[in-house]
Amino acid sequence: MTFQSMNEGAQFVATSRDILLQNQITVTIGTNFFEYRDLLEEERPQQVLGAPFDPEVHDMNAGNAFWLVAHDVDGLLMHTQASRLIDLKQKTLSGYMLKKFREFPPAIPDLDLKRSRYRASPGANRITGHVVYHGEVWMGGSPGQYRGSGLSTVLARYGLHEAMRRWDPDYIFGFMARTVAYKGFAERMGYMHNEPGALRWYRKGQDTPLEGFVSYLSNEDTRYLLEMPVVDVVDVPRPHQKAA
Repeated sequence: MTFQSMNEGAQFVATSRDILLQNQITVTIGTNFFEYRDLLEEERPQQVLGAPFDPEVHDMNAGNAFWLVAHDVDGLLMHTQASRLIDLKQKTLSGYMLKKFREFPPAIPDLDLKRSRYRASPGANRITGHVVYHGEVWMGGSPGQYRGSGLSTVLARYGLHEAMRRWDPDYIFGFMARTVAYKGFAERMGYMHNEPGALRWYRKGQDTPLEGFVSYLSNEDTRYLLEMPVVDVVDVPRPHQKAA
């Protein structure tokens, strides 16, 4: 029985839509990543499209990838995320990433890929099957307007539900900078497993690396998360009021 034919997440999605509607947030989901790249160039110029979702490099289509964006009441881009299905076949995530981690760099300039490294974490040694890479997570707005708010949590779980609805994967995973993970962002995103030391990215001419966590959910974890009422996982945000 697939996720699509079950009731997991139905209450969450209904409540989430109500919250987004009350806050005048409009969500758009698409699968054309050339269109997504153009949207980012126009509306998120400070951060270009991440390499894992570059349509010039990866063959992405309606069957294996989607992007999600949200706009506020003024039509301004306030959130992005994207997901991509990966069939690990007989490999574990650790085995896959030992050879492929350079295809999943952070969105920072001047990376020294030769010095950067991936270290297999315990969870990555167990993850296999059909997995979803979840990335491109960005929150806009003025300081304190959306980041750390209940809206970021609602939107993140909205994307997790969409991945489950489409593919019912064995696992969902992503990478997160240590500084962000230490602020509790992984928990706000809904990830139940967060393992440090997975990635170490170096920039050219610098000796201090950017450390990355691997964050992940099993299929069972995600179902459990999406069955929970929104009020049990987040303080429901009040509608945002424009300044007079």
